[in-house]
Amino acid sequence: MYVARKAYEGKFEKYIRMDGKTNFSEGGALHDIPWVIKKYGIVPAEIYTGLSYGKEKHNHSEFFSVLNGAVQGLLKFMQGDMRDGGLTDAWKEALNGILDAYLGTDIKEFEFKGKKYTPKSYAASLGLNMDDYISITSFTHTEMYKKCFIEVQDNWAWGESYNVPLNELFEITINALKSGYTVAWAADVSETGFSFDNGIAIVPEDLSTIQISGKNNKNFSDAGAEKKSNAFLTPVKELEITPELRQKGYDNKTTTDDHGMHIVGLYKAQNGTNYFLVKNSWGMINFPQGYFYVSENYFKYKTMNILLHKDGIQNSTKKKLNL
Repeated sequence: MYVARKAYEGKFEKYIRMDGKTNFSEGGALHDIPWVIKKYGIVPAEIYTGLSYGKEKHNHSEFFSVLNGAVQGLLKFMQGDMRDGGLTDAWKEALNGILDAYLGTDIKEFEFKGKKYTPKSYAASLGLNMDDYISITSFTHTEMYKKCFIEVQDNWAWGESYNVPLNELFEITINALKSGYTVAWAADVSETGFSFDNGIAIVPEDLSTIQISGKNNKNFSDAGAEKKSNAFLTPVKELEITPELRQKGYDNKTTTDDHGMHIVGLYKAQNGTNYFLVKNSWGMINFPQGYFYVSENYFKYKTMNILLHKDGIQNSTKKKLNL
């Protein structure tokens, strides 16, 4: 939650600087983590839980409603009532006051395991260099093996990614896991073949094999949709994913930046299909108790980007990226 708090500070500052012509919302991108650690540092979870009002879980809906109301009120003032003097020096302090109320007072110094730290000195003590962590993506509308911007709303910090061919994106992730590195994964989970309850994400060639009931056919909406299919239990033929099909999904907005997760393992099914084991943040109520399996085709189709340590990337690709 320290990362979330500091990202909110960055988001509302950029939103006001851009006169409301950028994104201000809940959520974010994988770039938020290195951005916060490099700019502000980090603190242990035991020191900063972000729970300051006697609850066991965060009420993000109320919190963001209050914060966004203040931000939009400030924007409206700028657009209509602001006089020659411009904004006062108080608006950042006022918005930080809301963050203090819902997430707890910002941490300047703390003691941990008998030592005193600031967030920056604690980050330095971990031995992690955020410049070693890079983002990788794969789209055909931008040059290969060059840096690009992933043009989605959650990339509010305008973080850069390296663009590589689709098969190479997949190979990088496999190489990282086999080399002992896990991978942060940003992906679209609002898909018929994504079932957190069943613990699997696939791209069936025939979507009619999955029966959906409920208010909405997207699990991510949490609208009570139920998905039933033998495809979640017995392997079925999946759609072949090409760079062109992947690009089409991005261009026509059927592939979106829903969610950030953590790839921690690699499995191969009896039929030869590769699956990634993914750790999620939606609790342990599903069959794999908080984890789920993502097929190779789903990964290729619906990945927005990955973030990983550069040493997890195979040497042949590192050379092409000048890493």
